[in-house]
Amino acid sequence: MLDANLKTQLQSYMERITQPFEMVASLDDGDKSRELSELLHEIEGMSDKISLREDGDDDRKPSFSLNRIDGDISLRFAGIPMGHEFTSLVLALLQVGGHPPKASDEVIDQVKALDGDFRFETYFSLSCQNCPDVVQALNLMAVLNPNIQHVAIDGALFQDEVEAREVMAVPSVFLNGEPFGQGRMDLEEIIAKLDTGAAERDAEKLNAKDPFDVLVVGGGPAGAASAIYAARKGIRTGVAAERFGGQVLDTNAIENFISVTETDGPKLASALEEHVRSYEVDIMNLQRAEQLIPASQEGGLHEVRFASGASLKSKTLVLATGARWRKINVPGESEYQGKGVAYCPHCDGPLFKGKDVAVIGGGNSGVEAAIDLAGVVKHVTLLEFDDKLRADAVLQKKLHSLPNVTVLVSAETTEITGENGRVNGLVYKDRKTGEEHTVALAGVFVQIGLLPNTDWLKGSVELTAHGEIIVDARGETSVPGVFAAGDVTTVPYKQIVIAVGEGAKAALSAFDHLIRHSVSTDAA
Repeated sequence: MLDANLKTQLQSYMERITQPFEMVASLDDGDKSRELSELLHEIEGMSDKISLREDGDDDRKPSFSLNRIDGDISLRFAGIPMGHEFTSLVLALLQVGGHPPKASDEVIDQVKALDGDFRFETYFSLSCQNCPDVVQALNLMAVLNPNIQHVAIDGALFQDEVEAREVMAVPSVFLNGEPFGQGRMDLEEIIAKLDTGAAERDAEKLNAKDPFDVLVVGGGPAGAASAIYAARKGIRTGVAAERFGGQVLDTNAIENFISVTETDGPKLASALEEHVRSYEVDIMNLQRAEQLIPASQEGGLHEVRFASGASLKSKTLVLATGARWRKINVPGESEYQGKGVAYCPHCDGPLFKGKDVAVIGGGNSGVEAAIDLAGVVKHVTLLEFDDKLRADAVLQKKLHSLPNVTVLVSAETTEITGENGRVNGLVYKDRKTGEEHTVALAGVFVQIGLLPNTDWLKGSVELTAHGEIIVDARGETSVPGVFAAGDVTTVPYKQIVIAVGEGAKAALSAFDHLIRHSVSTDAA
């Protein structure tokens, strides 16, 4: 199961195990059970503190649990955790084996203090880059608190279960048999949903903070670069982000970030956060900005208010709230989101194996999605509003070579239809003839670009008709002392490398503003 390189890496990790534990496998006569048995035997041979039993009686086969000899842990993988989930397996082995987690003492204490009966089930796909964060967070919680159980389930191996529970997007989390959450969640987000008083406590802490010299709102590539460049100037720097990493967390393969031949979004986001934390930067996560109140007088403090009830003040601001997937805004889209309407083909594609799906959008993202899905699903119908595709020629050539793809141009999607709570098709209008057509489908993947996250800024800084923040050559907005960077601005070409450069520029401009203008912490 493991190649020589993976074996070497895993062997080095297994040397960190300090407490004995056993792996208990539940297997049948299938090929996947034989593969899992081979993997577990390889792992067993890497440490004298790991033992293996194959007499498990769990209903899900193949599956295996990790049980500490002298502890009460309920942690199980249903399936073979390879692909993106291999890291989840490694971390679970280490943590059950006594290796300390990287979470802060405060977060660990919060998990240990949770009282109740928490039985979590997470459905993932091996190609989903968003799933490991959820799986790893819940695994850690199961290691820390005996009241918490977790099983991570490969949806592709348990299709009947996926169908019965109407799981049509991953990661999908169930708590005590009921839907708990869908999509990417980190440890802090999960705790916040369980510990209802956490948000109020965090807001009190933020409200008590002294004003910053530079406050960065947003934790994507632009925000991270801004924080690093500001902190290097030795000034008081803070980052408030709804989720650190931003849109990058939802990006699969990244092959155009200069000097890094190939990586993926979660890895890059983790590296960005690690870099920011190497400086004296106050990172405040899970904070969604709701209102900007510019300084009322020259030299005053700008204020940002958050959905949590927190409020932060700063001499200068860098707005880097990025963008989100643009919706087509037709009947059925919102109703069936997560029930056949999806925005991440890499994450959710495997759940539509053998089925017919559509991709809406003929740019690079849409065509790449159609190409990826064609290798998994039965048939892909790509619909483009324009009279021609807008993707790069090399992508179009690849798309047209695929036998299970139909391309429709001049096609305006007017409705997504469904039955019994899930998508069953879509309706589109031929823009040349005006005729309407219906296509029977199990899923619709929307890939029509991005929408800037600026709803909270209306009336405070100048925006374009498309909602982008208007900035000058220095990244300054219409409000003195307030700068912006990244996909949220008018700067063309929404690329990670451009966002990083613009973030650095905005921070340098903010520092220049500070040294050229007298900003008082007493001024409102």
